Amino acid sequence: MGKAFGAVAGVGAVGSLIAMKQTWDPLPSVKAAGFSTIDLSLIPENELVVEKWRGKPIFILKKTAEMVASQESEDAARDIIIGDAHYLVVIALCTHLGCIPAYRDAKKDFKCACHGGEFNVSGRVTKSPPPSPLVIPPYKLDGHIVLLGEEGPEYKKMKEAGVVA
Repeated sequence: MGKAFGAVAGVGAVGSLIAMKQTWDPLPSVKAAGFSTIDLSLIPENELVVEKWRGKPIFILKKTAEMVASQESEDAARDIIIGDAHYLVVIALCTHLGCIPAYRDAKKDFKCACHGGEFNVSGRVTKSPPPSPLVIPPYKLDGHIVLLGEEGPEYKKMKEAGVVA
């Protein structure tokens, strides 16, 4: 009788643990929100496109040939390059206080109106107070499609080079 009771209690305990674990797992809709797919071939040059990923705004900018020619090597290291097209893909939150900087297409830079911080077209700080560049989200490339939320080989190379934290 004791062995039967112990077996039933053991099965009940395992069932309870499985049920508890399932309540802790994120819902499928929440998991799906962790990824965003964007077709970069549809992005026009020098026109800022704003997408959303995990509730955060994402800036996407296809650079013009003049932008690419005038940038430094540190800027080029932050680009997503597909063929001969260079793209900026960053989380659109200022690293100072989390404001959303505005893109100034005439100057080809970003300005945060809250405290006057400025970023160049590659998301690097050109005027303080922001302490660091705009953050590049984890991404994976599949042709002209960028999948935000997954670390692909291109992102891992940026990580190894110290471009992203």
